Amino acid sequence: MQNILQGLRIVEGSAFIAAPMCGTTLGQLGADVIRFDQLGGGLDFKRWPVTKNNNSIYWAEMNKGKRSICVNLRSEEGRELVVELITAPGENAGIFSTNLPAKGWLSYESLSKRREDLIQHEIIGNRDGKTALDYTVNAKVGFPYLTGPSDSPEPVNHVLPAWDIATAYHAAVNILAADRYRIKNGKGQRIQLALADVALSAVSNLGLIGEVLINEEEREKHGNYLYGALGRDFVTKDQERVMIIAVSPKQWKNLLVATDLESSVADLEHKLQLDFAKEGDRFHARVELAELLERWIEQKTLNELTPVFDDSGICWDKYQTVGQLVQNDPDCSTDNPIFSEITHPGIGSYPVCSGPAYFSAEARQNPGSGPLLGQNTDEILSDILGLSSGQIGKLHDEGIVG
Repeated sequence: MQNILQGLRIVEGSAFIAAPMCGTTLGQLGADVIRFDQLGGGLDFKRWPVTKNNNSIYWAEMNKGKRSICVNLRSEEGRELVVELITAPGENAGIFSTNLPAKGWLSYESLSKRREDLIQHEIIGNRDGKTALDYTVNAKVGFPYLTGPSDSPEPVNHVLPAWDIATAYHAAVNILAADRYRIKNGKGQRIQLALADVALSAVSNLGLIGEVLINEEEREKHGNYLYGALGRDFVTKDQERVMIIAVSPKQWKNLLVATDLESSVADLEHKLQLDFAKEGDRFHARVELAELLERWIEQKTLNELTPVFDDSGICWDKYQTVGQLVQNDPDCSTDNPIFSEITHPGIGSYPVCSGPAYFSAEARQNPGSGPLLGQNTDEILSDILGLSSGQIGKLHDEGIVG
């Protein structure tokens, strides 16, 4: 955590990945992110992975550093408390981030009547209002037909929720952009961001649309080969698997020198009448080049290969499981400054990420833990809404807050 955004307050009504991760991203930059939930927890309160006691590790991680208020959202009194929280005064307040249905009492039209300069960011599935999730969006934009073995006709769904993650970061940027606009112009606004449009934007930015319409070509599956340059997985003598990539001229030259393949590659280049200084020509000859690399790599153990590649500046890394990453890789430990050992209540202690960026103006601080559900209810009602202890006690007695 770094306090670049200290003083900025965001109220969040969210579930699953995109909207909570947006809040986590802003919270790790120092914003005060307040998450409201229904009594007993929202849709993702018990989302996997969970502990043996059925406490959600996912929920704790996705909400680390946030404050939690628990309210009976089915009651008029509970809803009014949330509305007052969202629209509370303050030049650095009045920001609402959500992927819940922004209708009725949570609609921009309703909330902006209470605060004209309200910033409301809504993550939706499709721009026409239809439901969509990461897997359905991925199916829509064609990537499953580009993923997997080149000889398989079946679509392969990637396990990484890429569009949720990309949407989360888009949303964080959108909120900061709207806040800057409000500082300059004094005006709030409603922002809608569709998960499907984030994916479609990426398809456009990557050139896939132009490839079909201009080149009249449709991308095929290439297995583990890197598209448009040289890159693939290889197996070492001791059956370890590594990924090797040569995109830039320097990477390509270093790879040839390190593997002592300069002469063999020059002969292949002449034979195929290609120019391997060009990424595209290396891709056209990917099978033949990979065969040359295979012969060299299969004679080396991982321990033999590692110093050669590292000393030569090769772009490579070994394949490992998540378990191996967590148990054996120092980058995924407190040796890496982005991780600190903290305790999530009800979960346990382990290294937790405080955010990946480094800001020279602010020292890195330990990440906050994931809150208990409703842990900060009383302090929020008191500090932000100005309720007395008697008023707060009455809300508890009537089952309005928890």
